[in-house]
Amino acid sequence: FLETTAYFCMKPKMGEKEVSPHSFFSIWHEFSSDFKDFWKKENKLILQERVKEAEEVCRQKKGKSLYNIRPKHDSGIVSNNCSNT
Repeated sequence: FLETTAYFCMKPKMGEKEVSPHSFFSIWHEFSSDFKDFWKKENKLILQERVKEAEEVCRQKKGKSLYNIRPKHDSGIVSNNCSNT
């Protein structure tokens, strides 16, 4: 515990000789809960961006047809017989 408080440069409060676990973990709890909240918000934003990108790709693919339809040209026996009579 003392090494951890020294690593984070925690100093004891006025009138105390050492950093108490209560003071250290109260600050740590605030930090971790804030971090968790920001993490959730950031993940939600990233997810929304990815959904928008996927929808755009889907719209672009729907806009492009996978095959071309060409008009049918009159040729062959049926067209020759109909045009001669």
